[in-house]
Parts: sequence; structure tokens; C-alpha cells
Amino acid sequence: MRKTILFFISTFCFASPVFSQAPQSWTSADMYLAIRKLNVLGSVLYIAAHPDDENTRLITYFSKDKLYRTGYLSMTRGDGGQNLIGDEQGIELGLIRTQELLAARRVDGGEQFFTRAIDIGYSKNPQETFTKWDKEKILSDVVWVIRKFQPDVIITRFPTTGEGGHGHHTASAILANEAFTAAADPTRFPEQLKYVQVWQAKRILWNSFNFGGTNLTSADQFKFDVGGYNPLLGKSYGEIAAISRSNHKSQGFGSAGSRGEALEYFKNTGGDAPSDDIMNGVEAGWKRVQGGDIIEKKINKIASSFELLHPENSVKELEALYQLLKTLPDGYWKMQKMKETQQLIGQCSGLFISATSSEQFVVQTDSILINFSLNNRLGASAILKNISVDAFDSTFNLPLEKNRNILFGKAFFVPASKPITQPYWLVNKMEEGYFNVPDQQKIGQADMDAGYTVNIRLNIEEQDFDFEQPVKYRFTDPVKGELYQPVFVIPGATVMSSPSLILFRNNLLQEKEVEMQVNANKKLPKNINYFLRTRDTLLTVKDTLGYNKLQSGHISFTINNSARVSGNKEKKRLLSQLDSLLKKKTITAAQKNEIEKYYTRSDDKDVAYAYAQQDDSTSYYLSVRAINYDHIPSIKYFFPDGLKTLFIDLKTYGKKIGYIIGAGDKVPEAVEQMGYDVTLLTDKELARNNLQQFDAIITGVRAYNTNEWMNNYYDKLMKYVNDGGNLIVQYNTSSNIGPVRAKMGPYNFNVSRNRITDENAPVSFLKPEHPVFNFPNKITQDDFKGWIQERSIYHAAAWDSTKFETVLSMNDPGEKPDDGSLIIAKYGKGIFVYTGIVFFRELPAGVPGAYRLLANIIALNRKKGF
Repeated sequence: MRKTILFFISTFCFASPVFSQAPQSWTSADMYLAIRKLNVLGSVLYIAAHPDDENTRLITYFSKDKLYRTGYLSMTRGDGGQNLIGDEQGIELGLIRTQELLAARRVDGGEQFFTRAIDIGYSKNPQETFTKWDKEKILSDVVWVIRKFQPDVIITRFPTTGEGGHGHHTASAILANEAFTAAADPTRFPEQLKYVQVWQAKRILWNSFNFGGTNLTSADQFKFDVGGYNPLLGKSYGEIAAISRSNHKSQGFGSAGSRGEALEYFKNTGGDAPSDDIMNGVEAGWKRVQGGDIIEKKINKIASSFELLHPENSVKELEALYQLLKTLPDGYWKMQKMKETQQLIGQCSGLFISATSSEQFVVQTDSILINFSLNNRLGASAILKNISVDAFDSTFNLPLEKNRNILFGKAFFVPASKPITQPYWLVNKMEEGYFNVPDQQKIGQADMDAGYTVNIRLNIEEQDFDFEQPVKYRFTDPVKGELYQPVFVIPGATVMSSPSLILFRNNLLQEKEVEMQVNANKKLPKNINYFLRTRDTLLTVKDTLGYNKLQSGHISFTINNSARVSGNKEKKRLLSQLDSLLKKKTITAAQKNEIEKYYTRSDDKDVAYAYAQQDDSTSYYLSVRAINYDHIPSIKYFFPDGLKTLFIDLKTYGKKIGYIIGAGDKVPEAVEQMGYDVTLLTDKELARNNLQQFDAIITGVRAYNTNEWMNNYYDKLMKYVNDGGNLIVQYNTSSNIGPVRAKMGPYNFNVSRNRITDENAPVSFLKPEHPVFNFPNKITQDDFKGWIQERSIYHAAAWDSTKFETVLSMNDPGEKPDDGSLIIAKYGKGIFVYTGIVFFRELPAGVPGAYRLLANIIALNRKKGF
């Protein structure tokens, strides 16, 4: 009886379920390395906290020199970091950094895993970290990955004793060391044993380091050289590692390749310490499997007879090897090596198989045309037997002739039950410190599932194989050439509202315009009903002419704060809008549940969501966000689009603001909501504009890190300040990741790495009488309530105390007060300000005190007495 083999299309160096590149084919060098790897039965799991924490050179050495199965477990997806290439923050940044990690692994040969932990921003100790992460839940994730991956050796990037600095770093080491023991204990997380077995790694080590001015290596530590050169790959491991690390573009981690000796140092923290090899005490060959001796000999024969120009000649021997592997006792390495052998059979056969679509978006209740392309490039004996897609199954008996293209297409209906393509960790509403992932077998999975997957059964040399492959969107760019991107299953329509936040100032009657838009992804009925949905109510939206049922498109309407200003408490509700425009309707439980299935904002008591409905009650409640960068696949995710209303006691002074664009943030939109006219300033605008027209100029986050041209305008900006202007510089970094490229202020100061990570940290007013606390708003301790993630970052340091004033002091628990979050200097007739206060986080989140404080900073050069 012929067995059917499930084969996941991938490559030795490149593996990902969804990727923006053409289907990859191995070189003969890749095939030869993969054959040699069949004789290596050792595995290493590297563990740290974030994307970019991993030691890519060590991962490259393990995977491409020692040929161990090598993995990297990152506690988080990097959601809480900063973004050097755009304005994405939070979960959007996490989506980018996930794909950057996957791109890095495709280069260095490692496999990628994640826990459910959310990057909650910088923390200074593990205790602070564990107040947000559910420690037991995240520990269970680490145990799960260990039990599933079964590493012989576990390595942590950071020590448990805090020298790694970041609280997440230390927490990752604590969790890894606890999981080292817990993974072998059947009483710990026994629910996992339905799918995996307990596992005891041989040892766990800390990979000590010497960087950032901290040298934790020592001559007595276990060490070895990882700086070798691989002639089959044509690069040293340091060169490959640099290419891998340079994929972390959102963090500015472009790296130069290294050559020559490179020692890595280790300290044993659990299990038997190694003496002269990291695998001491581990049988990393076929002797660890009963009956493995004959397997090793067979692999050696295949390797010695491998022909670089004719890899197809090895297929029959590889199939014979596969049959031998099946005779072994069931176990981890049997299944792993059967999978690797299957991959080699497919690659050595030289088969090209692809399934593509000419459309990137596949609509529920519509259809998808999948184009199949097969080519038997090396002439192996191959027959197309079967193609299946979801419930569709079709039988063939088509021989594949040598180097002849087989091209055909087939349309498939997309049922309404077909899930939309969504990152699995965003399907359920997340908690403060972790994503809700109820499916145990999804935990650890790096990427989302492909929108569509096809299964193609081929008979190769009289053996059936199932090739499972994601359908990709294939197109040709006139500049970049042939490109492949993921295919996304989407709903019949998406809805959105704009802006995402509306700010009403108390005691000032205001009217704000709102736009709702329904984007039809297929032909919809003529009339669509527009709503705003609160927690318990549907608000029927009408345009200014009173129409609610409109064709697919957009509708504009206005809302005001008349009820708030008039003081009529009976009308004081979420949206105090014109009664002629909105009508209340109680939301049904089904409508509430369908929306709350997906990620929603935790502050949704102040949020109304865009919602549309056909006359047949078919509803649309998801918006789509697209994130596109050249170095990673296209990203799409769905979410209910919320309109947050903010009613605050806010006064402003001045009208015109110039905003110098930096690395990317959403501060300009927030400043516009405050009532200012905002002009975005780039290199060209700074050159040709008369800066004196602006009441204040604000520089975006990292503007001096990302814009080399800022140095050209130092004199012009200082003249602006000297003549009475107000220059407000938001945080910049001072490291090799983002060096300050221009002088910022009229007097000397440095940018440090000091920060206040506790968003509830106490704040002291050093000079309560200072205008920054009194005009035009009276700033009190209440203005520092309700902040998110952190207070401030990258404080000023070593400032000229004869020129700069400090007005705020704050500190994290157990630390000394720091006065560098806001420094102010008078220069000529104007004002210069440097601040690390995280307005870029607090303003989009709708924190009232951040708006009031920023309004006072903007007004500093207009208040007499300073």
C-alpha cells in the first residue's frame, strides 16, 4: 500500500507560510547541506524578550555550521517599542516587527516562536513587568514551546540578575529558567500533555555579552568561536548574521558584516555544565535513536554520491531513506527527519509548483480564481494525481514532462463561513499584558494562517507526496518586476470613520465634522444604513439632508457638544450631537457579540464604532488597516473602527503650528483637534517658509535622528527662536541606533537614556508658579492621571543650569528623582524646549492632561513674566 506524504513547501534557508517573494528553489549547495543535516539530531532554543534581542550570529552558526535545529523564542512581538520608519505604534508595530523577525530567520536559518505576552513598553525590573504580564500564563507558553520543540540546550540572551537592563529582558531569563524545570514536570500545565510530552533539556546557559559599555564576559566562562566561513554559502557567519539583523529596519538595526574569530561566552544556569562542547552529554547523531546506525550509513552514502549538477539522481536513494525512517520506533527525531527527507525529495526533484491569484483580496460569498503552475525542471518521474482546496477535490493522472509548463486555472466559491485573514492573536480582545489565544496549538506560532491553501498531490518515483502551499497574489511591478504577496480573505464591505478622535473643549460651543465610509468589496444592495455603535446603542446616522440609506460610499455629518455646554444633564451622553442627525436604537446581543469577537479598544466606554447594515440585516462592522513596506510582506488586519470623543477643560493660546516630521507619529492630528492650524514641515518647506508665521514649531519624535538635513536649518531655527518663536523638541535618541545628526538647542545639553516607565509615577512641580503650569490652563496633579505605558523617555542631561530651567521632577519606584523630562530656556525674545514626555503616546490615547500640558508649552512665548 502506497502511503501519502504531507510535504510543506519551504526551503533550507527560507521558510514561511506567507511571504512576499516568489516560491524559492534550493541551490545544490542548500541541498547538500540539508543532506548533511539529516545526520544531526541536536537542537538549540534561544530565548529573549523582543524582536532584535536575539544573537543572530550564534543562531546562524548553530543552524548553518553545526546544522542543529535552531529556534528563537521571543516573549513579545515588540509592540511597545519605537518605530524608526513610520507612525505605526502598538499592535501595528508588533505586526511589522513580527515580519521583520521572520525575514531575519529566513536568512539565518532559525525557526521563530512567540509567547502571548504583549510588549508593554520599557520596564526597569521584572517585578514591574510581571504586574502586566500574567506570569503563570506566559510561563505556560514557554513550557509549551519547549515541550513541542524539545531542545537539547536552552540559551538565554540575558541573565536573571538584572544586568540586561530592561525588565522584560530579566523576565525572559527568569521565565526560561523556570520553564527549564517545569517542562519536565508532568504536574505543571498537564493540559498540554494532550498534544505534547514532558521534556527535560540537558542544560540551560546564559549567553553573556559585551556591548553597550557593559562587559559581562570573563576568561573562565565556557566559550567557542562562531566566526567561521562557510564556502558552500560564500559568506562568514558574521556576514550572514548582519544580513539577518539588518531586517530589523523599524528599529534602525542595519548592521555591517564581520569576518574573523568571534568568541561567544556562556555561563551555565541549570543542568550539567558543558566542558568542551555545548552538546556535552547529548548524543547528537543517530545513536540516540534505536536502529539509527543503518540510517547514518545510508545518509553518508547519499552525501558522498550527491551530484551538484544532477541532484535528481539522489531522489531514489532519498526515497529509500524515507522508507527506512518509517521502520524506526515512533519519536520526535523520526518525524523531524522524515519531514526533512520529504523536503529534500521535493527540492532534488527540481519541481516548481505555485498557486497564485491575480487578485490580492478574496471576498466572502464571491469567488477566487487560482492559477496553478507546475514544471518538472529536472525530468524526475512525476505525475500530477490530485488537487484539493477546502472542500473541493479533483483527481488527475497527468504525467509531468521534463521542463514543460503545466498551466491551468480554477475558480472556487468563497463561502460566508470562510474566515477572514486575520492575525490569530488579534482575533480576540486582548488583555493589558497579553493576547487572548484560546487555541492551545496556535500558541507559539509566529505568523497568521494563509488566506487560502492548496494541496497538490504528486507521484514522484512511484511515491505519492502532498505539497501544501499558500496561494499568493502574483503581479508584475514595472520597476521591481515579478512580486508575490499574501492573499487576504475579506468581508463583503468594510466601514471606517474619520477622525479617530474628536476633542471638544468645555465651555466652548464647537461643531465637528465626521465622515463615515463604506467600501464595497463586491456588488452590494443600493441602500446601506449607517450607524455609530456604542456599547449598548446603535445611533442612526443621517446626512445633513436627513438621508440614512445611501449607496456604498461615504456620508458626512456633524456632531457638537451643545448638551455639555448647556449643562443639560439629561442629554449628556457619549455623543452630544444634533438630535436631527442621530436616533438611538438598542443594540442586540448578537450585534454586540459579533463586534466584540475582534480586537477592540479597552477604553470603549468613550468610543462609538462605525457600523453599516443592509436592508436584509447583513451587517458590516470591520475596518481594514494596510501596512506596506518593501522589506516585509504586505500586512492587513481588521478591527472595529472607533470614534473616540474627548470632553476636556482646555484653553489654547496662539493659532498656527509648524510641525517638523520625524520618524513618524500622530501628534499633528491631535494638535489639529486642539484647534490649531498645523503645517507639516519637511526639508523643502523649512527652506522656503517664513517661520515667524508660526506661534510654535514642534519637531516630531526622532526628527534629529532621522533627518540629516536638520543641521542645515539650525541657524534658521535659532533665529526663529531669537525673534520670539517657540521651538519645542520632542525626544531624540543618542546611540548608534539613532545618533543625533544636528545640534538642537541654543545652549548645550545631552540626551540620555533616562526614562520614567511607570505611567503612574509621582510627578513634582519644581516651580509651581511657572507659566507652564498656569497659562492658559492651570495644571494640577489630576492632569497626570490616566496616562498610558510610561511618562517620559530619553531625558535631557548635563544641561547648562545657567540657561535652562527645570520644572518637573519624577521618578520610578525606588529611584532618585529625575528633572530632565522637560527643560526650558529663554533665547532672545523666544523660548526653546526639549521634552521627553511621551506626547506621541498620550495624545492619540486621549489623555486630557497631556493636551492641557502641551497647550501650555505651546503658549510659553506669549505669556509675560517669564
